[in-house]
Amino acid sequence: LQLVESGGGLVQPGGSLRLSCSDSGDTLDYYTIGWFRQAPGKEREGVSCLSASDGSTSYVDSVKDRFTISRDNAKKTVYLQMNNLKPEDTAIYFCAADSHFPPACFLTAQAYDYWGQGTQVTVSS
Repeated sequence: LQLVESGGGLVQPGGSLRLSCSDSGDTLDYYTIGWFRQAPGKEREGVSCLSASDGSTSYVDSVKDRFTISRDNAKKTVYLQMNNLKPEDTAIYFCAADSHFPPACFLTAQAYDYWGQGTQVTVSS
């Protein structure tokens, strides 16, 4: 599995971006997918995840009601729609895949086997 993120960029506060996570070969249907971010000088933080087993989702409190994770199996892509972006959302965003088909998803990096290279999101005026 080789994950590739796209959709990052520079956006003003209050703006929106949609990040994509895809794999050129395998479908992502059977993988639980997580989005993580890492800002300069800070630890990697779990942002959101989507369970492959029951479709449940989880969000870190700071992005609830602003970010939405979704999956398009036909396109082998998982999205992170980010609205009302704030300067504190600035970070490199990574997607990750958990191949163990857990009953739910977790925002802990150790649960994930595969990682993309990341895409930069900068929120600034």
